[in-house]
Amino acid sequence: MTEPGKSTTEIIRASLARRHRAERRFRAYGITAVSFAVLSVVVLLADIVGKGHGAFRQTYLRLPVTYDGALLGVTDAADAHQVERGDFQALIRAAVQRRLGEPASRAERREQVALVSDGAAYQLLARLRADPGLLGASETLWLAADDDIDTWFKTRGGEEFTGRISERQIGWMNDLAERGDAELRFNRTFFTSGDSREPEQAGIGGAVMGTLLTLVVTLLLSFPLGVAAAIYLEEFAPQNRWTDFIEVNINNLAAVPSIIFGLLGLAVFINFFEVPRSAPVLGGLVLALITLPTVIVASRAAIKAVPPSIREAALGVGASQMQMVLGHVLPLAMPGMLTGAIIGMAHALGETAPLLMIGMVAFIVDVPQGFTEPATVLPVQIFLWADSPERAFVEKTSGAIMVLLAFLVVMNGLAVLLRKRLERRW
Repeated sequence: MTEPGKSTTEIIRASLARRHRAERRFRAYGITAVSFAVLSVVVLLADIVGKGHGAFRQTYLRLPVTYDGALLGVTDAADAHQVERGDFQALIRAAVQRRLGEPASRAERREQVALVSDGAAYQLLARLRADPGLLGASETLWLAADDDIDTWFKTRGGEEFTGRISERQIGWMNDLAERGDAELRFNRTFFTSGDSREPEQAGIGGAVMGTLLTLVVTLLLSFPLGVAAAIYLEEFAPQNRWTDFIEVNINNLAAVPSIIFGLLGLAVFINFFEVPRSAPVLGGLVLALITLPTVIVASRAAIKAVPPSIREAALGVGASQMQMVLGHVLPLAMPGMLTGAIIGMAHALGETAPLLMIGMVAFIVDVPQGFTEPATVLPVQIFLWADSPERAFVEKTSGAIMVLLAFLVVMNGLAVLLRKRLERRW
């Protein structure tokens, strides 16, 4: 029935108008949702970059250093034992006084020395150890400033600065900056050193190396096992309740909380097999369990995408089933398998909870050189720094997050590139 006083054409036009208004509202809702998501990501990235860009620069002070044997307590620089016990902090005190003048009190002397990082003494020790001929000589060095001095110098006392610095120290830093003896330089320490209690000495070098070693173990375990499992399930396994049970569990493993794998690693790998705690080999074993379902699912999808005609042609010319799989199906499915492996590795790169359960939260100063040495990974290093009370660790945390995001973007970009360059469309 039609509405009284309205023709069929008018009713249809009114219905179409309502439908078009509903479609426009739906598109507006979608655009709003996408815009809000993009805006949130932009705000988050802007906050991280705003807080973390300072981690890539460090304040350095130019000081004249004299390797005075009397101050050091060293008579023979070739004697490693003497050099190790030398008072290099005395050299730094003398260098600062030479640049700023004789202090009027002990408090002023302490404030002068507090301008320079405690790690400067180790830098002088390393130089004298490498070149014993420096004993008695003088040279001008750029030494890292203390973390509070560094934070103040980067912000120049802005509202965000809350460090511990006196008015005298501010005056000295302004004088040094005017004379060109204080400047910001690229912070190589951030990329080459391990963790430290002092923010200006802390770096991600140890965490990055631990991450790389852990991911190598993860890749070597998860990729071959995942590909082999996918080939068996797709090409050789009979269709029965047992294979159905395996397939269901593989799909369910992808949804298991990652901390459960950490508990498994703690109970099996550490307590039963006695794998060294906080080692890349242990982290790789746990992350391989997390990555394995992703690799299997992606590999099975890649194998399914190979047309049946390829299999039929190979079998038709006399190839065995194994020759058909290894010589024809596997090469054609490999791009999809590699893409799944890279995505799985990117997932493993961001994991923190399972590694906390197996002890990779240790304070690691030295950069690990092997798969069984104590190590930590980048997400755990970020977790540790985020819990530190020093103001300077805020920019270290954000800087490490920027590096981690860069790794993730590169790995996901590589997966997309491989898929576009190597994938065949049938």
